[in-house]
Amino acid sequence: MSDTSGGNSARDVWVTGIGLISSLGEGLDAHWQALAVDEPHAGSVDTEHFAPFPVHAMVPLQLDKQIPRKADQRQMEPWQRLGTYAAGLALADAGLAGDLDRLAHMDMIVAAGGGERDVVVDGQILAGLGSAENPDAFLNERLANDLRPTLFLAQLSNLLAGNISIVHKVTGSSRTFMGEELAGISAVEIAARRIRAGGQGEQFLVGAAYNAERKDMLLSLALGNTLWQGAVNSVWERANAGGGMVTGSLGVFLVLESRESAEARGKSGYARLGPVLSGRSRREPGQATAVARGQIEALRSELGDKPVGLLSGASGVAAPTLEERALLEALVAEGTVGPIRATQSLLGNSLEAAFPAQVALAALALSRKGFYRPADPTGLELEATDVPTQILATSWGFWRGEGMALLEAID
Repeated sequence: MSDTSGGNSARDVWVTGIGLISSLGEGLDAHWQALAVDEPHAGSVDTEHFAPFPVHAMVPLQLDKQIPRKADQRQMEPWQRLGTYAAGLALADAGLAGDLDRLAHMDMIVAAGGGERDVVVDGQILAGLGSAENPDAFLNERLANDLRPTLFLAQLSNLLAGNISIVHKVTGSSRTFMGEELAGISAVEIAARRIRAGGQGEQFLVGAAYNAERKDMLLSLALGNTLWQGAVNSVWERANAGGGMVTGSLGVFLVLESRESAEARGKSGYARLGPVLSGRSRREPGQATAVARGQIEALRSELGDKPVGLLSGASGVAAPTLEERALLEALVAEGTVGPIRATQSLLGNSLEAAFPAQVALAALALSRKGFYRPADPTGLELEATDVPTQILATSWGFWRGEGMALLEAID
């Protein structure tokens, strides 16, 4: 599914609110300072608890600020707290927090994983299976007694949307997508298409959250030989040294709104969200490049007369990252793309939340009339000689799925 509609009309899609938390800090000022002002450096990195795999750990949060009731906090898993917190930031940023009339009609699209496992219970079951006289009976008994219905329900992906509805009173339609990076791409794409279509929603809360500080997901990724071991450096350096991703905890939500709706309530936007494109290849050599090339060609008529800025979603996994680098070098050589920044070098890979975070950072840069500093000693990420007025947020080098969004400055 692709969205190639653009234009400049009341059906324009504006980003009017952003909630962002990560290892770099809480809020837009913290991220701008870390990525655009200070000397580039990775955020809070935990190299001990999950050794030999480094993890970009979430900064400490005062949950009471966005999730006031302790009872609500207790019944959420960590990733749900991150998402609910970021959603509250986005609503407040858009000037919609507590506006019950508008929140009652606000639609929501969430990208989510499969919830978090009880690692302690998993470990106890695995330890007991080896010595059990009847392993099958032992397993059935432990699953029935240890995995309570309430715990099982906590694994449901749509509970993030449910918690946001309960805490922040966003009670329009709700959809939850699963599927790693592609889920985040689809969430942004579908919301933008519905706003542009007219009559399918004026305001959308869109986003995701990922808790990287969990052994079950690290085990899954390690078994696929996709994790980086050692000091955290740029994704381009990692790809040249065997490859591997560093995961990062992140919560991000966007308020996407029709221009007409925003102007009617006196709200400006960070940026205009143009076409959002999604694709999926089998990741055989050259296939991701072919999808990405097709997306660029579909956008030719939307691009201005100077090279656009690009936020790359390269993960550091060798094959897709090296393939993307070759494509980016070609796009720079032909004058389509200007300054490039790989955000995962400093934030880590946050799976479902990765693409919405790309869109958030692109909108932030356009609103601040600046760009992020290069964090790459290999030479791909050049200094920005001109401030981009268009930025491509891409997902070509991600672990799953290919996607791209074009964002433009609002005059």
